Amino acid sequence: MDVSCEMTYKFPDSDQSFVGTCLNLSGSGVLFTTDQALKAGAALEVTISPENSLTPPMKAYVEVIRCKDVEPGVYEVATEIKGIRAV
Repeated sequence: MDVSCEMTYKFPDSDQSFVGTCLNLSGSGVLFTTDQALKAGAALEVTISPENSLTPPMKAYVEVIRCKDVEPGVYEVATEIKGIRAV
């Protein structure tokens, strides 16, 4: 499902959050852009907050599958969902 909404992500052992833009969400993965290059295999905790208040935020544990540079300072990150947690 194509979406375009703000999201945050963090590494599991860190309290520091980073901002990204969720581009696509499916039953098995999340595709987003960010200003950070992320390594394949990295574990992340993502929180997606749709602009529509009727849709609740989603928190998921994901693994980075690939990260590619799409323009200077912008990276497209494909992830696989490993688990979902209620917010």
